[in-house]
Amino acid sequence: MAMMQAARVHAPGGDFALDTIERPTPHANDVVVAVKAAGVVPNLRNVMSNYGERAYLTVPELPAIYGLDAAGVVEEVGELVTGIAPGDRVYINPGRSCGSCHSCRGGDPINCPAYTFQGYFGFGPASRDIYRRYPYGGFSQYATAPADGLVKLPEAVSFEQAARFGYLGTAYSGLRKAGVGAGRTVLINGASGTLGLGAVLLARAMGATRILGVARNRELLERVRAIDPARIAVLASGDEPVDVWARRETGGLGVDAALDTLGPGAPAQAMLDAIGALRRGGRLVDVGGMSAPIGVNMHQLMCAQISLVGSLWFSVAEGEDMAAMAAAGTLDLSPFEHRRFGLDRVGDALALAEQRSGGFVNVVVTP
Repeated sequence: MAMMQAARVHAPGGDFALDTIERPTPHANDVVVAVKAAGVVPNLRNVMSNYGERAYLTVPELPAIYGLDAAGVVEEVGELVTGIAPGDRVYINPGRSCGSCHSCRGGDPINCPAYTFQGYFGFGPASRDIYRRYPYGGFSQYATAPADGLVKLPEAVSFEQAARFGYLGTAYSGLRKAGVGAGRTVLINGASGTLGLGAVLLARAMGATRILGVARNRELLERVRAIDPARIAVLASGDEPVDVWARRETGGLGVDAALDTLGPGAPAQAMLDAIGALRRGGRLVDVGGMSAPIGVNMHQLMCAQISLVGSLWFSVAEGEDMAAMAAAGTLDLSPFEHRRFGLDRVGDALALAEQRSGGFVNVVVTP
């Protein structure tokens, strides 16, 4: 019997224990990936403490192997797998669905009632069945995944960079929904954070003409601006009204799109400021999950044809887009500064991630 090591949580909100467990084997349509790097989500401790608290979120049964964003090398493939072979470098998109409900049959798996993040949490009781099939998060030496849940990685993308794909993909899908592309202007709320910095890099890769970044930390904002001073302008929160600044930067028009990457705890006014910076017909897409209620004048939004959109996660196809952009050199992932921890130091990795030192720091576990 082949064995492996995994950092597991045995109690709600508990510490990680390095356990030796049986190494998985693949089902017919699955693969086994030797994990080389896994991202660390700053909110993970809250999820790990969530047993029995929120009915709309479902966490894996204990002992649990967490680790949301894993990348590595395909070790073994199931008998029905095609297009993927041992030795392939891959990112495991952790979004899992049941495969047979109305949404899944319609090609919309993210809206499946059983939608689940492997190694993190699910969105309803049906997620428990998903966890039983895919119980391995990235904090283990090996993990199983469906072959159609993999993003093939070019040599231009390191495993550590791929472990950031969850944040990058979330930003990319939101930018696409916002219509960002060549000739468009975009405002990014929280531009120096983990989601926000990825959004800046992707908006630049997608051809946005002008990228306006708003955040609190002036030092980090200046580093963001320095990535492409000709196209990126930044504003520290509170220095000037966002709408006044944005219209000045866009010749009085306002931005075509805004991406709000601010998370729970951010003030509602920050999102309202971003809405105020939009031109007529502009779109704001929320990917950060800001939880404060906002009061908007719907008649005003209607008359200006302003759209407010929520966007959750990203598809494998969008992950393939990002890999292709990185291979072509249009998506520059070099600004990330990797902080690597072994499986025996997952707790230390999480403690560092919780410091939220800004988007340039990329905390990863390397089994």
